[in-house]
Amino acid sequence: MSATWQGGDEPQGFHPTGLDYLRIILRGFPLGLLVFGGLIILLLIRLIERPVFGSNRPITPRITQFVCRNAFRLLGISFKTTGQPMRQKGAVVANHAGWLDIFSLNARKRVYFVSKSEVAKWPGIGWLARATGTVFINRDRKEAHNQIEVFRERLAAGHKLLFFPEGTSSDSRRILPFKSTLFAAFFTPELRDFMWVQPVTLRYFAPEGRDPRFYGWWGDMEFAPHLLKTLAAPRQGQVEIVYHEPVKVSEFKGRKELAAHCEAAVREGLGDLNVER
Repeated sequence: MSATWQGGDEPQGFHPTGLDYLRIILRGFPLGLLVFGGLIILLLIRLIERPVFGSNRPITPRITQFVCRNAFRLLGISFKTTGQPMRQKGAVVANHAGWLDIFSLNARKRVYFVSKSEVAKWPGIGWLARATGTVFINRDRKEAHNQIEVFRERLAAGHKLLFFPEGTSSDSRRILPFKSTLFAAFFTPELRDFMWVQPVTLRYFAPEGRDPRFYGWWGDMEFAPHLLKTLAAPRQGQVEIVYHEPVKVSEFKGRKELAAHCEAAVREGLGDLNVER
């Protein structure tokens, strides 16, 4: 994501007091053990899994899924899904509200995120991304062919690649225009005839009495304060994932038509939470 959505005033900074610190410790310590303990186990298993299975990952995605499901339990956030994840080979496209999307989208279905190459260098997040099989892409056109080959290999191995067509995160209350350029690779001869795409809507419900954008993470908001605010909440809200009907890429004339269809489905899934309706 090279652009950053700046729409709307960002919530005031979080300044923990009193019981906030206790809740941060009681939730944050076990969450850290879960995430980094799971990462260590995943890396150890991957040492055996990689030479035996190559691109296929029959074991380690289960660890990622276990971690993400239980992260919501530790945070106290309710988790709900509607619809069925697709079984066909292909990609998932979803709206992007913030860092919680990583846990949300991995909790029900094993997916592999597609991210800009710079993320691989980020401390902490980069390690987690590489360990969980994230596909890193460089927007240099000279590397387009190699990236399509990587997509083909991963899709052929049964991986569900996850794209955020908005290009940046928002406040969780709206759907930003989908960038059709991200769909161009789906129409190459190597991918078009066998590839499916499933639109997915992420719906975040703020804790009672809090700003409706409570779980959104956008603009110049820093990660650490947002994480602490989430950990310190006396009451938590809910996240719901809506899986829409998957569509076959070959049924569309081109990337713009497919992008428009997916955007409409995701926007409709947001329902009455969408402030732009």
